[in-house]
Order: sequence, then structure tokens, then C-alpha cells
Amino acid sequence: MQASQIEIVPFSLDHLAAAVALSKQAGWPHRTEDWQMALALSDGMIALEDDRVVGTVLVTPYKQDCATINMVIVDETIRGRGLGRRLMDAALRIAGDRPLRLVATTAGLPLYQKLGFHETGTVLQHQGLAREIPAPAGTEAATADDLPEIMTLDRVAFGADRENLLSYLAKVGEFAVIRRDGGVSGFACLRAFGRGEVIGPVVAADIEDARKLIEHHIARRPGRFLRVDTTVETGLSPWLAEHGFAHVGGGIAMKNPSAGRAAAPAATTFALASQALG
Repeated sequence: MQASQIEIVPFSLDHLAAAVALSKQAGWPHRTEDWQMALALSDGMIALEDDRVVGTVLVTPYKQDCATINMVIVDETIRGRGLGRRLMDAALRIAGDRPLRLVATTAGLPLYQKLGFHETGTVLQHQGLAREIPAPAGTEAATADDLPEIMTLDRVAFGADRENLLSYLAKVGEFAVIRRDGGVSGFACLRAFGRGEVIGPVVAADIEDARKLIEHHIARRPGRFLRVDTTVETGLSPWLAEHGFAHVGGGIAMKNPSAGRAAAPAATTFALASQALG
């Protein structure tokens, strides 16, 4: 049977359990709740072979500013039959004319390059058990009233409006903030994910503030399993390793050529925009 005989259909809640099983097969840590969050924020397609889910892809739109492509998975028993390309073609149709971003595995890199995506950086995943550390000075828990300022900071740092994502994170997670001159100057989110919890996104005026915001969450989670995604460019990786969060992998950040139409992140803002859905 060729990949062309596999049906590509819209992703629905009925496919959720099969998608969780597929991500486990791939060695990914996503729980049912993590898939539910991703699906709530995204449009997706799945590949069916004899009513068996053998592939997934999600497209998360950030209004018309851009979209990210997430959860591109092909069942290991049918790889090499062109299904990854078909799923990506479906994702591109969903995205329309939005600029696109994704984080590629080494295995997926050749396909994305053929589709016109180019590398923009390297994502480094760190994880481990939180050590007991003192709470940093100058950070505090955010309130509901802070969310509009958090959204504004994120829009500048990320270069796109992620209002829906941040609203969802405010319901399922918690934010820490730094205040200066009567307003929020930086934030960090923490939420349940996979084996434990993930810290991110983080947006701050500089790397020192970013460290304080991350420490805010670490200090309140001694002994808990935490994950933090960063990039080579931030220089934060050695600091995370010193705090007991080992570098365990990552991916290659990519965008398509049309992504240049999206607003560029602010050069003066430190942004640790983690793989929010992955």
C-alpha cells in the first residue's frame, strides 16, 4: 500500500487517544492534556490507514501574523512512503499565506528544506530535578490584571500576537513577573507538561532578569521535574546546566521565506520563547 492510499482528514477529539499513542511511539513526553491544549489552539490533520491513525500535524495560528507547525509525526512502520510530505502539504494549505515557523528534528530537516524552510537557530532542551534555591529578589506572582501587559511584551518579543496562547496558559499555568516604573517589564510562565512542568515562554529586558524569572519558578518547585527550552544565541544553556538542568536534546528552529513579512522580534528584548506546544 502506498502513501497515496492513506486518507488525510481533519483532526478531531475522536483521534486524541491515537495521537497520544503515536507521540509515545516517537519517544515524545506529551500527555493527553498536552495534546488537548495543542488541539484547542490549533487546526490539524491526521493520516488514516484502515481507520488507524498513522500521522499527525497541527498548525497553530497567531492571528494573521504567523503560524507554527507542530506535532508532525509519522508512524514508524510507514516512514519513507511520502506521508510526511503529504501532511506538510496539508499544513501549508491550512496556514494559507501566513508566515510559518517550526522546530525540526534532524530526521525532518531535509523535508522542511525542500519545502523552502531555512534555519534560524538551534533550540536546546534542558531538564532535571529542581534544586533548593532561594527565591530571587524582585519577582512576584502575576495577577489577572497583568495579562494585557504580558501580551504586549510577548507580542514585541515574539513578533506576533499570541493572545489565544497566553490566555490559555493563564488558565492552566502560572506567571511570574518583574515590575519596573509601574508596569510589567518581564514575565515567565510555568505549566504542567509531560513528566513534570515546563518553564516558558520567558520575556525579559535582559538575561539577568530572565534568570531571575526562571529562578522564581525553580525556587517554588524543589524536587520537581522541570524543563526549560532555550537557544544557543541566549547563552543561557551553561547557566541552566549549572543549576542541574542537563542538555538532553532540542531541535532546529526554522521559518519559511515569507516569514520575513512578520514583525521582527525586538532586538533589545531577551526572549526565551519555548516550544510552547512541544
